[in-house]
Amino acid sequence: MNEKDLAGNGQIGQPRAGGTTGVHMVEGLRAPKLAEAIAEHIERLILEGVLRPGEKLASERELAERLEVSRPSLRDALQMLEGRGLLATSRDGTRVTEFLSGLTDPLAGLLQSNDRVTADYFEFRAAVERTAAGLAARRASEPERAAIRECLAEMEAASREQSSTREAEADIVFHRLIYAASHNLVILHVMRAFSEMLRRDIFFNRTSLFAREDLSAGLLAQHREIAEAVLKGDSGAAEEASHRHLAFVGASVEEFRRDEERADLALRRLNRSTLLGS
Repeated sequence: MNEKDLAGNGQIGQPRAGGTTGVHMVEGLRAPKLAEAIAEHIERLILEGVLRPGEKLASERELAERLEVSRPSLRDALQMLEGRGLLATSRDGTRVTEFLSGLTDPLAGLLQSNDRVTADYFEFRAAVERTAAGLAARRASEPERAAIRECLAEMEAASREQSSTREAEADIVFHRLIYAASHNLVILHVMRAFSEMLRRDIFFNRTSLFAREDLSAGLLAQHREIAEAVLKGDSGAAEEASHRHLAFVGASVEEFRRDEERADLALRRLNRSTLLGS
């Protein structure tokens, strides 16, 4: 890619033969047009998930070289994207913003304050992920299949090591790979935003699930079933495996909650004397 490609083969702003358009007017038109083309290119990379929320871009000099454009035009393009809320620049450099946080942060506060929401969350996720897994089985490219294989190997290694933190992180990565392999951009961005909420334990403590050996083994087997179905291109099996997985996780989380409520009640009964007079 270069400036000529981005600016429409260099025809933008060129004066017609015999016309009176001056060189300064041509230059004035070309720079904004080129910057807009660069901005649209980077915006498309963000939409497609090539550039992801939170990721840091290469330096201005490196990025200009890689895109084969001038630094002033690139700088204008980056400023456009900052104005659209897609990029943010600080001393640390330029990063892709968490552009859905304006929606998910208030939503997280609302959801976290209501116990019944967890069941609704799993109902929603089961519906969406079933579709995502089926689409991934039909649409995944070979590099995406390779990434899924690699992530499954990481899950197995984490399970052998009995590292619940490592397993929980691999779980996030695995499901994001399925979203990406579905090649549905709405699923990709909405579910990526939800997975950030999961990482913050908005709905439940994910690490505690993997800390229980019986649950960890079941979760690994379920992820393996989903992966194998996607890798084989069996959309029906992928959908069913995804549905069983979400039903299992939802039931496990509900069991955890009931156990915690019982333990809290037992503790309150043991400590009731602190509320009574002598």
